[in-house]
Amino acid sequence: MRLLAAYVTGLVFGLGISISGMANPAKVLNFFDFAGTWDPSLAFVMGGAVVVTFIGYRIVLRRPGPLLDNAFQVPTNRTLDTRLIGGSALFGVGWGIAGFCPGGALPALGTGKSEVFLFVAALVAGIGCAKLIQRRMR
Repeated sequence: MRLLAAYVTGLVFGLGISISGMANPAKVLNFFDFAGTWDPSLAFVMGGAVVVTFIGYRIVLRRPGPLLDNAFQVPTNRTLDTRLIGGSALFGVGWGIAGFCPGGALPALGTGKSEVFLFVAALVAGIGCAKLIQRRMR
């Protein structure tokens, strides 16, 4: 049942990303092009997601527990450290250069375009490098 729930959740997310156009890197890059062909639609997509998430958390967290787990998995660490800020900055720079974020790239794999596969391969390699660096720093 958990696997089915994860599949349906991913399917809804992927459909939302695809329908909103956020799997199209040109649309994302136009959002960052304030001096040229600026497209503010990404702000509306993100704003809508924030509103839905805000309402959803208020409703779901009133329940005594999740349906498919023992406890809610909500982050409790509120510390802003260099790893979080650096990772966020790196994420933003990569998103601005490539026009893809991981959430938009995965549904875009269905297009079969080589640049999407290249981005996902670079993403996986970057995750591997980050884990390797973390292990060596310990």
